[in-house]
Amino acid sequence: MTDARDLALPASYTDLLGELKNRVRAARTQAIRTVNTELITLYWSIGKTILGRQATEGWGSGVIGRLAEDLGAEFPDMKGLSRSNLQYMRGLAEAWPAFDPNVPQPVGHLPWGHIRTILDKRLEPPARDWYAAAAVQHGWSRNVLMNMIMNNTLERTGAAPSNFVQHLVAPDSELAQQVAKDPYNFEFLGLSGEVAERDLENALTSRITETLRELGPGFAFVGRQVHFDVDGDDFYVDCSDSRIIPRAVGVAA
Repeated sequence: MTDARDLALPASYTDLLGELKNRVRAARTQAIRTVNTELITLYWSIGKTILGRQATEGWGSGVIGRLAEDLGAEFPDMKGLSRSNLQYMRGLAEAWPAFDPNVPQPVGHLPWGHIRTILDKRLEPPARDWYAAAAVQHGWSRNVLMNMIMNNTLERTGAAPSNFVQHLVAPDSELAQQVAKDPYNFEFLGLSGEVAERDLENALTSRITETLRELGPGFAFVGRQVHFDVDGDDFYVDCSDSRIIPRAVGVAA
């Protein structure tokens, strides 16, 4: 049998292969972007509903807490429906009251963690829009976004990005990578990010176990994702990511 690799290829094959690879990458990026925008749209609509009910019916934190419990019971795989995350959704709707998923807006192209970072900083509306647009245009990761805000980048540069639509999340940017790995998107689709990380965690924990054995007695491996409860919010030290991951981060209403 003739191996396909032994066949003579046309001179244009390399260029064609490169073009098709780019198409696949672009389609994957667009699919991920679409899922993320749908998630942000859902969160905004929930936040808008909460804002409206608070205004007309005087909803307090107790009602929001009960809502989180009931939604969590119905959708147990969606950690994003926690009480504190519902407060963030409220903050999203309050910060961007005119959000429209049919109109390109920077905030609709950011992963949820980026939006929470912007909300936490309590910026004025023009500054919120500027950092959201700059994060999309330049493909900033969440840490870079946070550093840019803390370093008052807006005040130093001034000009607001105006062409973010032409620079939407390059497939090789840090932002695109974070959108692709965002656990909220996995949960929204009914998938589990933990499944995708299982092989990595197994490899890490195996190596940790071997190292501890070599060190001798007096050392212990506590766990893969060690839980901390801080004022009712859940935090996890995730060995596969070498940082503390908040599963629910409090935010003032």
